[in-house]
This record gives sequence, structure tokens and C-alpha cells, in this order.
Amino acid sequence: MRSIQKHIILILSLMTLVFGLAGCGIQKQLKRADKKYAIGEYYEAAQLYKKIYPKIKRNQKALKAEVAFKQGECYRIINHPRAVNAYKNAITYKYQLVDSIVYLRQAQVLHYQGKYSDALRGYEIYLESHPTDYVAQAGRYACMQMEGWKKEPTRHKIRLASDFNVKRYSNFAPCFIGDDTDALMFTSNRVARKKKDNKNSPVTGVPICQIYSTRKDAQGKWVDVELAEGLYEAANGDDQESKNTEEGEASSKRQEGTAELGVCCFSADGHTMYFTYSKPINGKDVGAHIYTSSRASGTWAEPQELLLFKDSTITCGHPALSHDGDTLYFASDAPNGYGGKDIWYSVQDGGNWSVPMNMGPQINTTGDEMYPTIRKDGTLYFSSNGHPGYGGLDIFKAVPDSMVMRDSVLEQGWQLFNLGNPFNSNGDDFGITFAGDTEDGFFSSNRGQKKGQDMIYSFVLPEMVIAVEGIVSNNLGETLSDATIRVVGDDGTNAKLQIRRDGSYRVKLNKDVRYVMLATSRGYLNQKQDVKTFGLRDSYTYTQNFVLTTLSKPVKMENVFYEFAKWNITKESETALDQLVKLLNDNPNITIELSAHTDLVGNAQANKILSEKRAQSCVNYLIKKGIEPERLTPVGYGKEQPVVADKILHDRYPFIHVEQVLDEEFILSLPKDQQEICNQINRRTEFKVLKTTYKLY
Repeated sequence: MRSIQKHIILILSLMTLVFGLAGCGIQKQLKRADKKYAIGEYYEAAQLYKKIYPKIKRNQKALKAEVAFKQGECYRIINHPRAVNAYKNAITYKYQLVDSIVYLRQAQVLHYQGKYSDALRGYEIYLESHPTDYVAQAGRYACMQMEGWKKEPTRHKIRLASDFNVKRYSNFAPCFIGDDTDALMFTSNRVARKKKDNKNSPVTGVPICQIYSTRKDAQGKWVDVELAEGLYEAANGDDQESKNTEEGEASSKRQEGTAELGVCCFSADGHTMYFTYSKPINGKDVGAHIYTSSRASGTWAEPQELLLFKDSTITCGHPALSHDGDTLYFASDAPNGYGGKDIWYSVQDGGNWSVPMNMGPQINTTGDEMYPTIRKDGTLYFSSNGHPGYGGLDIFKAVPDSMVMRDSVLEQGWQLFNLGNPFNSNGDDFGITFAGDTEDGFFSSNRGQKKGQDMIYSFVLPEMVIAVEGIVSNNLGETLSDATIRVVGDDGTNAKLQIRRDGSYRVKLNKDVRYVMLATSRGYLNQKQDVKTFGLRDSYTYTQNFVLTTLSKPVKMENVFYEFAKWNITKESETALDQLVKLLNDNPNITIELSAHTDLVGNAQANKILSEKRAQSCVNYLIKKGIEPERLTPVGYGKEQPVVADKILHDRYPFIHVEQVLDEEFILSLPKDQQEICNQINRRTEFKVLKTTYKLY
């Protein structure tokens, strides 16, 4: 019995020791993970948290929630899809009781994944306890507007820039070398040297980035993609001393202190470069800083650090230089910002850069604002995950506005616009550059990339072409090659064009203009049409045909009907009569005879009276529509003027020959069904022009 008790005590003691050691092991690992997290090595921290999480007991809810949340933060920052489950685990273990920001973070990663309805619920939960939080408000608003935004793309056309991109690696932040649109540089983490000389970033877990250059050849293709000459060697200390060192020792030194270069900008003449530079010291990441280099004889000189902040621990990068070279914009997590990374600027005076100024709350949020680009006209472009967007980083345009007062200082105000679809997606969209003063260029995005690699996209803004085209013909269907069209717009346009030989025309129009078009041809009445180009978002061609009415022959009015055996016009007839009203208004100096005709059936006198009343009904309608009675002469012909067939009628009814009179003798010689066709043709309403000089003299 005592032996058994001794064994039980021994086992319990061993278990206590094992669990104690395990607890110590977890604490040691957690301390290491927290250290990595604190210095921004998120990839390595995430890997450690991932190993620690399943080892924590279920009853240690607070610790389990904390580790899950930190794991989620690491994954969110490096754009890893596991962030969603990590935040879910944190919520399961009640991390929201410590800090409800877990709801905001989960909503942001759902937003990033394009799960807008799920993200919306997360934003709303967070706003219950933080109703004034701008980032949450912006996220909720964006999710609610998303369906409408997707339906209203801009006219820009984008495509992958295959000349720059290398699959499985990130390629981003292209920038033209000054005003030269035939040369640019971009950032990439592609393997450019032997694999043993490449090192993964502890922040992202992927190969470090370097700056590459490329140029256009005579055919307009981007060629000679290579490391920017001079920068790489200077950044990694490959000086003469290291060259004299044995190969193995030199390789080891590069492994220890490999620098990461990226996101550059240039002076207008292309001779000075500013770029982001990050180099570990003694194996530790000390953050990024901005360096500058000048080009001489085709190579870049050794980079020199740009001293912007007195505190060297402040990270800054993503430089953007104004066209005059006097103002440098950049991203930084410097103190006294609005949260996350902000856009700052510094002004050059006498060769020195001023103390950086924050761009203010119109630009910056509690989220991240990065990758600024400044155009010659002062328009600022940048990326943000704090303003209303599609998810992740979106590209925004900030246009200078009226001055605003901030902290008792008068500063530049801004109007902010999301660039929309197709520039922005639920992924990260950033690093835009423009080719000179055009609306063409490149930007970066990781949309559709399962592993989150960034790719460079080109964009162009096609010319917005608005035009009107059509055919000018007569009422017999014959084209009128001698016709002309006058186009008058309320923007001052007043043009006259000759119709082509085939009767066609095409003329370009301007946006948001009301045009009046008048078609004329000798021997025909004029026809007027309106074209309005308001509200167009893309190229569009209007079709406007003109059918001119002859002055020499009566014109049959199609689709004018009367009640059976009566003279009342039907509702269906109003469209044709309204067209006649328009014709009379387009030609205010004509007078017409409006005549009605019956078929051969019935008493001649009765038919004549009926046709007179029908003609008068039509005239009454025209007068009611504002046509002066003096311009209208109603006549009822009964069956006195049967139709004389033309080619159009023959083409429709081959049994009726051209010039055939549809009189009683001809109709009675036909079969019953063809007799009815002819009677229907004879039952008609016509008009013909009597004078063209009404009120001219």
C-alpha cells in the first residue's frame, strides 16, 4: 500500500515539474514573441504566437485571448488571411472585455477580403461603444455604398504591366525618373543574386526589397530591368575593403547587414533621387529612413541620409518631391500624428530641410496614410486604409482647396476623392505615378494574389469621344448626298458640314452641351433635331437620322387612323400628327394642304363629306397644338384621287406595278385579298406644301 502511495506521489511530483517547465517554456517563448512584435518583426512574431497558442490551457482565457489578438495583429499588418480566424479566437476568449478594438480589426480584415456584409456588422458593433471613431464610420459607410460604387467605374483602362512583374515576387511603387517618361524605377523583392546572398525580411517573411531600373526601347517596350547601379553596393557596404575580404567572409557580412531599398522619387531633371532605406544594425531592425543620391556619369553616388527628425528612431519613408524640388512629402509614424502612419512634409530653405509638418486631419486618420505622389499642379495622391474605401489601402486624390485654420495657423485645405474602380479594390492599392501631365501611368496592387504579392498595373485614360452620326434621306428612302447639316450648341459651337456621297455624316460633340441640328437640302423641307450630351461618363455615339420631306409631291402620313365610318382621330394617330407639328415648327414659312382620302367602297358623295370632316379633324388637332390656322388648308377628296404606285409600293406589293393607278377598274380585276390591300392603301391622309413664303414679305 505504501509502495503504491509513493508511486502516486512521485507521478504527481513529476507532472507538476513537467507542467511547471512547460509553463516556463511558454512564458519564455511568449516573451520572445512579444519582443519581436514590439520591434515590428511581425512575420516572425506571428510564427511564434502560432506555436504558443495551442499550448495555452483553455482555462487561461485572458492569456489565450491576448495571444490570439496579437497573432491577428501580426497577420493583419502583413496581409495574411489567417488574421480573420485569429481575431475570431480572440473574441471567443473575450478579448473584447479588455479592448473592443478587436471588433474593428476583425471588420477591417473582412473588409479587406471583400466580405462587406460581415465587415459591416463588425463596424456597427464597434461603433456602439465608439460612436465617433472616424475609421469605423468610414468603414461602415464604404460597406453600405459598395454595390453602388462597383457600378460606377471611371473611364480608365488598366492591365498588368507584364514588362515589370515577376511571378511569386512583389513588384511595386513605380516612379518615372523625373520628367523623362521613357525611364523609371520600381521596387521588387525578386531574387537578383545567388540565393545564398538573399535574406528574408523578419517583418514580412519574404525576400527583402531592392530598387530596379528600366527604360523604353525604340518600339516602346520596357527593357533592361536591372538593379539601380551603384545603390545596391553602397547600401550593403560592398566597398573596396570588402572586395579584398575573402569571399566567404564578405558573404557573411552581407547576410548580417543586408539593406532594404524601395519607394523612390526624383527631382524634375532626374539627377537626384530620394528613397526609403532600411538596414539592420547588429542584426536589429532600426526602422526605415529617407536617403538621397545624385547621379553622375550614369551611376548613382553613395546614398546620404536625409536628416528630417532629430530622433533617429522615428521611421519615415515613401518620399515624394514637388516638381519645383522645394517640398518633400513622406510617410512616418512620428509622434503627435493622428495614429498609424501619417503623411508629413518638409520644406527646403537654403539647402536645409525644415522641421516636418503633419498634413493634418483632412489627409490623415487613425489608420495608415502612405505612398504620397505630388503632381506639378499641386494635386496630392496617397493611399489610406482610414478613409472610406474598397478595403485595404485605397488610392485617394487630394485637390488643393481654400485655406483652413489649424492650431492657430492658416494652412492649405484639401478636397478628397477616392479614385474608385478600377484603381481601387478590396486589396491594397498604392504607389501611383503619372507620365508627365497625362492621365496615363502605373500603380501597384495585390488584388487577386493568393499570397499577397504586389503587382504593377498600367493605366490609361482613353480620349472621351462623343459624336453624332446618321443618314440624311428623303421620304422615299433615297439618300441625299447634297444635303448639309448645321450644328449649333449652347457652348458657342456653330458648324456647318456637307453630307458624304452615301448620305451619311458624323460630327464630334462636346460634353454637357445642348445642340440643335438642322438638316437642309434643295427641294426639301428642313428638319431640326436636338441632341443633349449631359451626364455622359464614357465615350458615346448618338444616332440621328434625318428624313427630309419633298416640296414637289404629296406626303402620306403613316399611322393616322379614324374611328370606323367616322371622322374622329384615334389616340394612336397623335404621334404622327405631332411629327407634322414639329415639321411645321421647323419650317415656319410654309403653308400646307392637309387632305383625307377614302377607298372605292360606298357612295362617292358620302365619302367626300367623310373625308372633308376627317381632314378638318386633323387641322383642328394641329391648331390646338399651336399651328396658325392660316397655314392649314383642309381638303376632303373622297375617292377622287386614287394612289399612283411608286417603287416603294411596288417593292412592298409586287403585284402593283410602278405608275399603276389604284382606280376602280384595276382594283376590281384583282382577287379579294389584293382588293382589300389596295383599298387600304387608298384610305390615307396626306399633306403637301402650298407656299414657302408665309410671313416672309
